[in-house]
Amino acid sequence: MTDTQPTMPARFELPARTASGIVMGVAAVAAVIWGGIFFESFVVLGAIAALAEWHRLVNGGHLARETIPTGLAILAAVWLVRFQSGFMWPLMAILLGGVGAALVSALRKLPARWPIPWHAFGALYVGLPVLTLVMLRDTPRGAAIVGALFVAVWTADTGALLCGGLIGGPKLAPLLSPNKTWAGFLGGTIAAAIAEALYIALLGGHIPTAVAFGIFIALAGHCGDLFESWVKRQFRAKNTGRLIPGHGGILDRIDSVLFAAPLCAGLIFLAGFNPLSDMLP
Repeated sequence: MTDTQPTMPARFELPARTASGIVMGVAAVAAVIWGGIFFESFVVLGAIAALAEWHRLVNGGHLARETIPTGLAILAAVWLVRFQSGFMWPLMAILLGGVGAALVSALRKLPARWPIPWHAFGALYVGLPVLTLVMLRDTPRGAAIVGALFVAVWTADTGALLCGGLIGGPKLAPLLSPNKTWAGFLGGTIAAAIAEALYIALLGGHIPTAVAFGIFIALAGHCGDLFESWVKRQFRAKNTGRLIPGHGGILDRIDSVLFAAPLCAGLIFLAGFNPLSDMLP
């Protein structure tokens, strides 16, 4: 599938990208601060929009009924996180959504069945980050923890864009994403470490842990960006959508978070690696 829709004139792309980035950033920060149903609604709506783009991408640009089971699975999983303890049942809901998407895809009269696993994987690809984000926000100092995640991801993305554009140099992974450079990769990672240290210092957390935390999250974000670039190449698409001016689709904007959020949850819940641990009760 190729992106045949008219593209935005180059002179408008940077202003549109900046403006839409600010609007999304403000909305995300407000949702994180308010928490509760506001944050959950924000995450769920973004997830359903991302799932719609994912299934449409797999279906060659056509509206996909596979979004129905995976979207319902997201709603069920968030409800279970809110009203039930533990991670297993929400994860089961996500997996059942993937099975439902696979069944819907299997009923289509297609010459080949290769899209089925892609549709099924979409539930986990988007659903797991949703679960981890909601669980992270519900922890003590949850707003600060999710804020730390966003600081690292956003700074890594911005640092990679600026350093890659200003310095250039050898390509990072030309077969996956021809525009990404080692300068952008290293610059974004260092920027995330510095920004995380400043953020945690302002909150009175542990700065050395914050530096390492920022590096880990930045690396996960880079991997998420590269993975989505690889997926788009598989389906010969430039963007996953055109919902966000200057950015493309929702998936184009949150690809780093989709990898970084589960890693952040693993660091916090499994490894006890928390730069704000000194502040927790």
